[in-house]
Amino acid sequence: MSASLHLDPEPCSMRCLPRLLGLLPLLLAFHCFAQASLPAAPAAAPPAVQDDGPYVFRVDNHRLEALWVCAGKPVREVLRERAVATVAPRCGYPHPLRIPRTLDADAPALAPGARIIALSDIHGQYGVMQRLLRANGVIDAQDRWAAGHDHLVIAGDVFDRGPQVTEAFWLLFSLQQQARAAGGAVHFLLGNHETMALYDDLRYLNPKYKTIADLLDKAYPALYGADTVLGAWLRTRPVMLKLGDTLFLHGGIAPENIDLVRDLAATNAAYDHSLGTPKAQVKADPALNRLYNGKTSPIWYRGYFNGALTTEQVKALVAQLGVTRIVVGHTTIGEVASFHDGKVIAIDSGIKRGKAGQLLFIEGDQLSRGLMDGCRQPLPALTAVADDPE
Repeated sequence: MSASLHLDPEPCSMRCLPRLLGLLPLLLAFHCFAQASLPAAPAAAPPAVQDDGPYVFRVDNHRLEALWVCAGKPVREVLRERAVATVAPRCGYPHPLRIPRTLDADAPALAPGARIIALSDIHGQYGVMQRLLRANGVIDAQDRWAAGHDHLVIAGDVFDRGPQVTEAFWLLFSLQQQARAAGGAVHFLLGNHETMALYDDLRYLNPKYKTIADLLDKAYPALYGADTVLGAWLRTRPVMLKLGDTLFLHGGIAPENIDLVRDLAATNAAYDHSLGTPKAQVKADPALNRLYNGKTSPIWYRGYFNGALTTEQVKALVAQLGVTRIVVGHTTIGEVASFHDGKVIAIDSGIKRGKAGQLLFIEGDQLSRGLMDGCRQPLPALTAVADDPE
């Protein structure tokens, strides 16, 4: 082959260039596959257990009170309430916080050509979420919104397990304001762990937060009470969202709960009004129990993955809902993947384990997943779910 190249009067670079350009997509795909096969770099080390905050309370119409625990000691600062107040970082969340007096409840509509980006089940793994969003161009190196008029959906479960719940919530709270200013949106949907933490079911609470609550002399749910900035924000978040031709929620819709989707506004309002209701009261009220039932409610349902429904039944359900697909978290798959001929997309990629995660991208009718190195892959079609030890 070497001799033939020397005898060819046309330079190889000119003759081979079209072929090389044609192979470029394959080479890039191979590069992404190779990168994805490598173990993810470890997430940024979380702060010491003694550092956390801020928790921002509305004292009255004129004052905010911000609480931190820094180096194991409580820190308190009182700020004047303004149209937009600024809380400077001390420890815990590392960026200044803009606290508007009133929060915009409605998000902008999905603009033509805008992408939908989704993830779920962050579970206090702020460092993994931060690296994943940076690598895929959703935020910049200073953790500011960089996705323009795109929409980011978080399908629940920031609370519990991991050690940086506070940081994760403040990042999403801040990105929501920044995205809106850019013509995009951040949608945070409530998951079962939000409802659990707020009605004092703390079985999965990271031990760090028991220490923090004790140091601040408050019960942990009180740190997210209705008189706090984050608590008030959580009490205006939906459980279900229709965006384009896709329904997003944390767990799933059981066939007997289709009516909950037909009146999304009423269902979301029912969750907002009942968030933080004591668990015993929830169980005793049939209307509330339907919303919080540990098997069939929209925040707990796993029927798309445990054999409760066949693919034909799932297709019929999706058709009745009037959408193209349902996107859910809650059931840990370990990757973003397609089920039931693309009618269900699972996005709990195992971020809770603190090592890596993935994003879902919806661009028109094209679906793909974003990896920790920023590479993109098509979604695999799966039919079975491995047992989740956690």
